[in-house]
Amino acid sequence: MEERNEMEEKTSTATEGEEIDDFSLLPEGVIANILSLTTPPDACRSSEVSWTFHAAAQSDIVWDRFLPTDWHDLVSRAKPSDLNFDPASSSKKEIFFSLCDRPLLIDDGKKSFSLDKRSGKKCIMLGARDLSVVWGDTSFYWTWERHPESRFAEVAVLLEVWWLEIRGRISCRMLSPATTYAAYFVFKMRKRRYYGFNVDPADAMVGTGGTENRSKSVCLDPFIDNPLRRRRHVPLAVDQPPESMEGSERPKQRHDGWFEIELGEFQSDSGDDEIEMVLMEVKGNTPKSGLVVQGIEIRPKISPS
Repeated sequence: MEERNEMEEKTSTATEGEEIDDFSLLPEGVIANILSLTTPPDACRSSEVSWTFHAAAQSDIVWDRFLPTDWHDLVSRAKPSDLNFDPASSSKKEIFFSLCDRPLLIDDGKKSFSLDKRSGKKCIMLGARDLSVVWGDTSFYWTWERHPESRFAEVAVLLEVWWLEIRGRISCRMLSPATTYAAYFVFKMRKRRYYGFNVDPADAMVGTGGTENRSKSVCLDPFIDNPLRRRRHVPLAVDQPPESMEGSERPKQRHDGWFEIELGEFQSDSGDDEIEMVLMEVKGNTPKSGLVVQGIEIRPKISPS
């Protein structure tokens, strides 16, 4: 308290037009406005500068700027019982970090909404029930199950198909404008019960719905380059990937234990454009089984530092 009084005294003695070299001498509200023009990590780091900066960094002025303008609408699409904050009484900082750390199920639990902690940009995940899965309603080919590690009520589990095709669509209005996004297919494989994903690569495409989109080759076998681990998951597994898989992008394991493969990236706008994301393997003549689909996640593209 003494330190704050001393700073306020020094600020009040500064004459009009005098240059202030120490930003901590500025009024708390001014500092809060400055911090709101930075980023969430910058605002958190500024708390270490001084007591005044610490107080300003907690201000609703700062964190309201970091929250998307339509966060109230998105939160209203969730079940009230799923919220771990009160939209009316919680501080904006509490709301921000809650939405970063705990994806919120919206739209009858078919999508999830969260925020990127570094930028405050919106992240949306389409659950398997919000995707178009060819023959997904045919019990001979696919089944729908609960999965203890999925954020959604159900996942799609592939029993056996020759033709694999999964599509998702999202309006740019649901995303942060003027942002480079990437779409990621999030999946697992059934232990010792999957096959057919090590023969031919799948095609992945992302772009505006109804237009011709450029595709890229992706591999869905998460253990194709690790023969030892693959033999633990697939009986009679071959040791080397076929030549057809050369140059195809490989899956990466996420912090939550699932795998993901990038389908592509796009630039969001502020209009009603609809983005279509496609994953398919229809060229080969190989039966496929054991794929567990959680969904497609759309999140800001992070450039490598």
